[in-house]
Amino acid sequence: MIKKPEMILIDVDGTLVDSVPDLAYCVDEMMKQLGRPPHGETKVRDWVGNGVERLVRRALIGRLDGEPEEAEFARAYPIFLELYAENTSKRSLLYPGIREGLDYLKGQGYRLGCVTNKAAQFTLPLLRDLGVHDDFEIVVAGDTLPKKKPDPMPLLHAAEQLSADPSAALMVGDSQSDVKAARAAGFQIVCMSYGYNHGEDIRHYNPDAVLDSLIEIRTLLENAA
Repeated sequence: MIKKPEMILIDVDGTLVDSVPDLAYCVDEMMKQLGRPPHGETKVRDWVGNGVERLVRRALIGRLDGEPEEAEFARAYPIFLELYAENTSKRSLLYPGIREGLDYLKGQGYRLGCVTNKAAQFTLPLLRDLGVHDDFEIVVAGDTLPKKKPDPMPLLHAAEQLSADPSAALMVGDSQSDVKAARAAGFQIVCMSYGYNHGEDIRHYNPDAVLDSLIEIRTLLENAA
C-alpha cells in the first residue's frame, strides 16, 4: 500500500521518455566514425540507464560490464557528445500516458520534480522539446551534484529544495538504480514496467508498485493511505 506523498520525483530515460532511438543513432554513428560496425537499437536499449559516458564505454566493448581502453574512450566520447547534442530529441518520444499522468498529478496539487542521470546539457533541451520541462519545479540532472543515482543524494537534494520530508516523497522510475536510490533516501518507489533495466524485469528489485502507464498512478494514489 502506497502512502499519499507530498512530493513526486520522476526519472527521464525509460520513465518519461523513450530516448533510445536517438541514443542508438548516436552510438551507431560514433561506431561508424571509429571504423567499427554499428550495434543496433536492440543492444543499445539494454545498455542505457547510467548516463552517456557509461553508454559509450559499453558500446566500445559491446557488453554491459567492463572497461574499454582509455585512449579508445578518449577518442570516442567527444564524437558521441557532438552527435548527441544535435540528436537529443529528434527521434525520442514521451511514452503513452505521460502527458495525461502529469496533468492529473498537477491537477491534484502534487509537487513534481525530475531526477535523472542524464547531463543537464541534454536533459533540459529534451524536456523542453517534448513539452514537459515546465511541469517540474526542480530538475536534478546527472551533473547537478557530485553524485548521481543509485546514490540517494539527488533525491535528498530535491526533497530539501522543495521542503519535503523523504518519508512523504515518492520516486517514479524504471530501473534498479531508481529503486536503490529511493530506498537509500527513504522514499517510496514506483516503477514503470516498460523502462530500461538492462533486460531484467524491474519486479525482481521489489519496488512498491509497478505501472504499465503513468496514468495508472491515479488509481494508485486514490487508494493510497
